[in-house]
Amino acid sequence: MKKDLEQLKKNLTEMQFAVTQENGTEPPFRNEYWNEQRDGIYVDIVSGKPLFSSLDKFDAGCGWPSFTKPIEEQEILEKDDYSHFMIRTEVRSKTAHSHLGHVFNDGPEPNGLRYCINSAALRFIPKEDLDKEGYGEFKKLFEQQ
Repeated sequence: MKKDLEQLKKNLTEMQFAVTQENGTEPPFRNEYWNEQRDGIYVDIVSGKPLFSSLDKFDAGCGWPSFTKPIEEQEILEKDDYSHFMIRTEVRSKTAHSHLGHVFNDGPEPNGLRYCINSAALRFIPKEDLDKEGYGEFKKLFEQQ
């Protein structure tokens, strides 16, 4: 386990490591994807597993990327978070167990959810690069648009 953390420290930026491994939070409005407008998918920076789609992204005005739902529910873990004198629901990736952010029940319809996710926990794959990056199976999401 210690070896894995040392390798992650080498592969991730300081902010990516702090967010994904130490449950950190990056600054709002000063992160890579809060205002990303292109079509594509967002994958876990650690495992590469697909997490969210731009089709489910919306501007929540909070300064972090926000989504109504994950691409694949089984890759998302939710757990109670009582830190910072609040009661929230933390969102983690199942495969890498990376801290991603939190989910709130103040989102838009159809489900009323807002997955508020740290950019530092994500890597964006533009739809035109899906094949090249090994995520070709997700092109169908954008063909239905």
